[in-house]
Amino acid sequence: MRTMHVTETGLAAAQEALAFALQERHSCLSDREWCHRLRGYGYDVRQTARGRVLTMVTSGIELGALDA
Repeated sequence: MRTMHVTETGLAAAQEALAFALQERHSCLSDREWCHRLRGYGYDVRQTARGRVLTMVTSGIELGALDA
């Protein structure tokens, strides 16, 4: 089992979290499963006017866009 909890909010940590989230997407059969798994790691995928954004569940901090 992999762990990927970001406690830092720097650019490198955000990029690492985005890469992790996209890598997790390849392991999942559906978007629903992917979102559920990411929430277990402390992340959330939110739909915005700009597209899907990865955020931290605890603080709501946006880490970056997933639809690039």
